[in-house]
Amino acid sequence: MKHVIALDVGGTGMKAALVGADGTLLHEARRATGRERGPDAVVESILAFAAELRAHGEEQLGESAAAAGVAVPGIVDAENGIAVYASNLGWRDVPMRDKLGERLGGVPVALGHDVRTGGLAEGRIGAGKGADRFLFVPLGTGIAGAIGIAGSIEAGAHGYAGEIGHIVVRPDGPDCGCGQRGCLETLASASAVSRAWAAASGDPEADAADCAKAVESGDPAAVRVWRNAVDALAAGLVTALTLLDPRTLIIGGGLAEAGETLFVPLRAAVEERVTFQKLPHIVPAALGDTAGCLGAGLLAWDLLSTEVSA
Repeated sequence: MKHVIALDVGGTGMKAALVGADGTLLHEARRATGRERGPDAVVESILAFAAELRAHGEEQLGESAAAAGVAVPGIVDAENGIAVYASNLGWRDVPMRDKLGERLGGVPVALGHDVRTGGLAEGRIGAGKGADRFLFVPLGTGIAGAIGIAGSIEAGAHGYAGEIGHIVVRPDGPDCGCGQRGCLETLASASAVSRAWAAASGDPEADAADCAKAVESGDPAAVRVWRNAVDALAAGLVTALTLLDPRTLIIGGGLAEAGETLFVPLRAAVEERVTFQKLPHIVPAALGDTAGCLGAGLLAWDLLSTEVSA
């Protein structure tokens, strides 16, 4: 059965699948990234995992994978297949596409940025299916974005497009690791809400999920923390939709797991801020933590379709 390898590399774990031509997941597997062993060991783990997947396909599906797609975090030069830099994995300038291609016997390999690859999957087969223009914004440790245009993701001239987490929404706000103050992700990421609620509740172990539960129970301190985050998020999103005019705005990541506790006030806060802009549909992401892996599979199939058409 014809299939491709899809691999999503995260800071702590790797998710992988063998994906059929119709998008069916024929086999799924997970491994620890093992970043504590250093960047060289992480790269070797990725290569070994991909080789295992190839062997599984040969044994169970009767043929070797026709291509592979891999999504990695950090700065990615997708055009040249280089994993440029990832602070949480410690690597620099890894020729990932060439290394994987060599380990997999010369099959074509596509390399993608994790958030943009997840956005590709959400846009094509997830919450943005059918939308010609969408913006995918996962709210996790930080905040990133993927700009969807006609079934593909806009990377920008230098691969930095979509970095919505570094829109400054509060110029007098907290310091950000990027060097600015008051960036969106310092105020509205899951990490930011966790920090604010831990301080407000006096419980250093409290996190964003705990804050959401406290909001649902009517705790006034939690409501204040939540409102501050939602207001900052709405400000950043209105800037983004003013520039991009998306038809659908897809919100994912840990904070989106709060469901309507997030989406009801967020939709209202965005609507209050728009003037001439058209309101997009604001919807939760549909694919959860499988988006990156599914997107990697789409990148691999795209490679094959490009080769056929060429």
